Amino acid sequence: MAGSVHRIASAPAHGRRPLTEPRALRWLLTGVALAFLLFFLALPLGVVFVEAFSKGFGPYLEAIAHPDAMAALKLTFIAAAIAVPANLVFGLAAGWAIAKFSFPGKNLLITLIDLPFAVSPVISGMVFVLLFGRQGWLGPWLFDHDYRIVFAVPGIVLATIFVSFPFIAREVIPVMEASGTEEEEAARVLGASGWQTFFRVTLPNLKWGVLYGVILCNARAMGEFGAVSVVSGKIRGRTNTLPLHVEILYNEYNFQAAFAVASLLTLVALVTLIIKTLVERRMARPAGNERLAEAA
Repeated sequence: MAGSVHRIASAPAHGRRPLTEPRALRWLLTGVALAFLLFFLALPLGVVFVEAFSKGFGPYLEAIAHPDAMAALKLTFIAAAIAVPANLVFGLAAGWAIAKFSFPGKNLLITLIDLPFAVSPVISGMVFVLLFGRQGWLGPWLFDHDYRIVFAVPGIVLATIFVSFPFIAREVIPVMEASGTEEEEAARVLGASGWQTFFRVTLPNLKWGVLYGVILCNARAMGEFGAVSVVSGKIRGRTNTLPLHVEILYNEYNFQAAFAVASLLTLVALVTLIIKTLVERRMARPAGNERLAEAA
């Protein structure tokens, strides 16, 4: 049975030629893609690590273990640790509302979710300065009550949340729309409450999409530069994240230390890419198994 299915699928229909491009064109397109990746991806990443270890392993460790670098690393993790769960809650709520309900302003909500993709991160940082800065709309009241948002950790967290909040929502919404509402309706008929339906029916169907969105959101949060640069004040050892610390070291012509710290961000990106690939394979596996079952 499987062999006949394979022969039917591989045989040209009614003697027509198979839909393949000439070998020369395939090699040309593959070569262009590989050359592009080599020049714009592999080569710059290789330069980062070459420059990071240009003075040896000792100076590399010294640059990473520097108190300012450790403070920047800690702040980067803190911002991501707050921004990702906040965006997870928003993404699940927005995905549930958009995929499961019809309401006035639904298209507007979808458009607003994509807003950080269109707005420059620098502009988003300036918006927070306008709102919470000393001369901003809420700045005088915050200053009088000894609350610091801009040039402090809260401003960095707010900017990080803003630039990264579409990623989880944009991964969850299509999965919720594809799953439909039949399973949730069946659970409610059987007596399950709203929370029971969400945690036992909806969320298990979303787990790989949620994980995929969390990975992308975390990578974006840890690598953000523009918005954080505006609201942080770049106070060494206090409001510098890793990207800002790299810029300061580079502007001070401390190139080896700058590339050493940059290699940490590069390693985070590579680990994120590996995890993302594994999740993509796991997400695609059930669909492939279903197709095999249908063919048999």
